[in-house]
Amino acid sequence: MKKLILCAALMAIFSSTALAQSGTNSPYSQYGLGVLSDNGTGFSRSMNGLGLGFHDHNQINTLNPASYASLDSLSFIFDAGFSGQVTNFQENGVKKNANNADFDYVVAGFHLAKHLGVSFGVLPYTNIGYSYSSTGKLNASSSPTTYTNTYSGTGGIHQIYLGAGWEPIKGLSFGFNIGYLWGNYERSIINSYSNAYINTLSKYYTATVNNYKLDLGLQYTAKINSNDNLTLGLVYGYGHKLSSNPKCQMISTNSSTGVSDTTAISISNGLSIPSTYGAGLMYNHANKLKLGVDYSLMKYSGMGYPMSTLTTDGKQNYELVNGVYKNRQKLTVGATFCPNENGRHFMDHVRYNIGASYATPYYKINGQDGPKEYGVSAGFGIPIINGWNNRSYINISGSWTKQEAVGLIKENTFRINIGFTFNERWFAKWKVQ
Repeated sequence: MKKLILCAALMAIFSSTALAQSGTNSPYSQYGLGVLSDNGTGFSRSMNGLGLGFHDHNQINTLNPASYASLDSLSFIFDAGFSGQVTNFQENGVKKNANNADFDYVVAGFHLAKHLGVSFGVLPYTNIGYSYSSTGKLNASSSPTTYTNTYSGTGGIHQIYLGAGWEPIKGLSFGFNIGYLWGNYERSIINSYSNAYINTLSKYYTATVNNYKLDLGLQYTAKINSNDNLTLGLVYGYGHKLSSNPKCQMISTNSSTGVSDTTAISISNGLSIPSTYGAGLMYNHANKLKLGVDYSLMKYSGMGYPMSTLTTDGKQNYELVNGVYKNRQKLTVGATFCPNENGRHFMDHVRYNIGASYATPYYKINGQDGPKEYGVSAGFGIPIINGWNNRSYINISGSWTKQEAVGLIKENTFRINIGFTFNERWFAKWKVQ
């Protein structure tokens, strides 16, 4: 019990640290609830987010809660991850770099009873962080008046969850994660002019989220022969409104007189999360080579998008607009190889991981599809071996992600992920002879 309390305290410390950080500089985080986060732990991140069909006795797989049923009955697993990244932005021949470092997740899991495993932890859901500006001539190129549009935003949504996985029949397991989403965002667009007689228009968008999240999972493993088996994994995430009232505050300021006119509009229950469907296959050969493929669909289509608009008489408005969100699809493939997890040599326990993915955008920008995403990753699971523990791992991986769309900013991100998986033998009963 003391160790569980210590684990919970560490999670509280890590999560408070996460709230003070932003893991992105992407201008695309100004859309929707932000850049979607990868909810996998270090093991799945080294395969570029693969995991719907994976289950392991010494790794926590948050992507499919049914996998918790496979956790080792003698272990308590604690997993925390960090990342650092460099992103290159390109637009109209101009290139710029940005750096980020971020706490990603902290999770724990153990076997509660026969065929029943549980997990709990803190995971990111979305991330927002950007600041950039553009300038130009007002109307004709010969006009002496210039404009500056400044865009900035911070925030993000986080989740704390509790989940369980149960295997009532050998090879068939069910699971769930019930989570609590919390966070906020602050975004601003400021249109200013070199001519003091032209009003500066500032728009501030804010929202706070406090609501639940529910995910269900299933895994079925079929034995092919004595060395090979195939696992099918299915997941479902319940989509619903978040009982959040996004607000837009518009301030028109005359720089020459200092007089301001403020309008504030909010949308009742204007934010939602989409229903999510996923399916994955994992082929396991002798617990050495595991190959997998995942497909997921996020049903954003049909959801309203909070947006400032102009009424027919030219007044500013803030309302839910249809046709901005679109369904997001993602395909991931990957593999992991461990020479001999029961071997006596250090190199027998090293895991080699690789993965690749492709994802479509979940929103449109000015009527055009947002950027598509391409990613690859590779990494190692390095065992920690000392006098009292030979079951823990350090998962180190590197990933490259490219986001691009015609006429929009191109992003190339290189990220280093580091995950510490501490696997302690807590539940063994010792006998003295």
